[in-house]
Amino acid sequence: MPVLDALVSAGHEVTPILSESVRDADTRFGTAAGWREQFETICGRKALDSQVAVEPVGPKKLFDALVVAPCTGNTLAKLANGISDSTVTLACKAHLRNGRPLLLALSTNDALSGNAGNIGTLMARRNIYFVPLRQDDAAGKPSSAMSDFTKIPESLALALEGRQQQPLLAGPQR
Repeated sequence: MPVLDALVSAGHEVTPILSESVRDADTRFGTAAGWREQFETICGRKALDSQVAVEPVGPKKLFDALVVAPCTGNTLAKLANGISDSTVTLACKAHLRNGRPLLLALSTNDALSGNAGNIGTLMARRNIYFVPLRQDDAAGKPSSAMSDFTKIPESLALALEGRQQQPLLAGPQR
């Protein structure tokens, strides 16, 4: 998790927020317990892993900025439509009420199809920023796009200044 290591090494206080899937599911990418341990070890703090745990994010103004990485198509759609029925979407809603930056690092197979409108909707909203993205497999998955996660630190710095990192849409990887 080089990006997370970089944020912590740069002096950022990072609190992991686990989606229900990360909190509960063992997948081909790793176990729920393994992911929790990695996040909590790197960040040096306990993960927030339920709607009850993230509810104070807004009233207590817990974060200067909130980063959703990866931001799935499902989470993107919920944010665009004001749905806050998960740990991550409720944390985002609670955070945005304070007029502080929300940074989204997309990773979704339908960014350029079903979620294209949701990206546009969120781009037009105050305090929502995107990590630059590109098609991750233009020939095999023409609607899929993924943010360049290595750009999270610089995108975060700009979001804290109220600026969107440009260019937002990157060309093909070389």
